[in-house]
Amino acid sequence: QVQLVESGGGLVQAGGSLRLSCAASGRTFNTYSMGWFRQAPGKEREFVAAITWSGGVTYYADSVKGRFTISRDSAKLYLQMNSLKPEDTAVYYCAATPGLLSLWVENEYDYWGQGTQVTVSS
Repeated sequence: QVQLVESGGGLVQAGGSLRLSCAASGRTFNTYSMGWFRQAPGKEREFVAAITWSGGVTYYADSVKGRFTISRDSAKLYLQMNSLKPEDTAVYYCAATPGLLSLWVENEYDYWGQGTQVTVSS
């Protein structure tokens, strides 16, 4: 079992940067592929980025490609967000899955954090 806790959210002006972290408990963290999803008010949760358990393969939503970078180390998952836009405002969730396929699909993930709020002002 994996427990996930996000941090690093906050209020930032458009064009600014934030770095989200996701701390994972459990000795098997390195056997899970990880993803970031977000949910804006009144919208469905959507895929942002994902990384395989080895860190060797990453995936990005088109809306964040070139601005966001997902990475991981032995105990944490990160999302570096640059050139933030007001439309990036959302609650950001990290998620874990033992799988390697379809990492952009929400239903592939078994474990979820509680989310961290990111607000980008114009």
